[in-house]
Amino acid sequence: MIDLRRLHVLRAVAHYGTVTAAAQALHFTPSAASQQIRQLSRDLGVDLLEPQGRGVRLTPAAESLLAHADAIQARWEQAELDLRADHGEPAGLLRVAGFTVAVPVLLAPMAARLGELHPRLSVRITEAGVPQSFDLLFEGAVDLVVAEVTPHNPPLSDTRFDQQSLLDDPFDLVVPEGHRLAGRERIELADAAHEPWIAPVPESPCRTHVMSACGAAGFTPEVVHHALDWNVTAHLVANGLGVALIPRLAHLTPHLPITRVRCSGNPHRKLLTVTRGGGHARPAVRAALTQLRELASTAVA
Repeated sequence: MIDLRRLHVLRAVAHYGTVTAAAQALHFTPSAASQQIRQLSRDLGVDLLEPQGRGVRLTPAAESLLAHADAIQARWEQAELDLRADHGEPAGLLRVAGFTVAVPVLLAPMAARLGELHPRLSVRITEAGVPQSFDLLFEGAVDLVVAEVTPHNPPLSDTRFDQQSLLDDPFDLVVPEGHRLAGRERIELADAAHEPWIAPVPESPCRTHVMSACGAAGFTPEVVHHALDWNVTAHLVANGLGVALIPRLAHLTPHLPITRVRCSGNPHRKLLTVTRGGGHARPAVRAALTQLRELASTAVA
């Protein structure tokens, strides 16, 4: 009989990449996590980890086991849902997470609507970046995530997560009032190729979106300022320090002397809803997904 707790430790090593990181996430010591995997290896009679440089890597046997482990986790999640089912009525605690823009535009109004429709349901919101959101889902700390697509997301084929498209969030070119492009209804992004640019910091997921949009338009922007927050970006634009691509969902400080101009070719980022495999069947999650889809349908008009 496979010990599911030991199997979860192996899944954590695969998810986080090292025994130390997995142990930290599971609140184990590294030695305790290693001991769990060694015991699982003895139980199964196969090696699960092998040396690689100063670390370890999963053996082919471990990779094969994990494919079954992810399916087991999804079935276990479904079993818990079946046992706790309350005639399909959303109730209990629903834990959700999302990145900075998603919280005020999507998650907060979703929670307010759910509170009115389902008084027995309590919603808890956590602001979290994309990598952290997937970690929270994997750990069971949240039930539903709104995330943006980045090159670092797990692939759609990863059965641990159910990733569904929610909406496309267009990027607008934001320029100072009175700028030569401010009066246009729509522009070609290449029209701003020779402008000084304000871009997200290199570690921001949106950095990739901005640079890719400019590259598709045939130029590499001259980035003179970097910002982490969209409102900081908007203030830099307002002071005439450059132009920027800012997603339409981003709520900017009112009355700034700036103008949003729509771009031909529709540069955008994609937003997803993400649950654990099988987790979308929970009544509370289904209710939340319904509200999120309704909010998304009008969010970027």
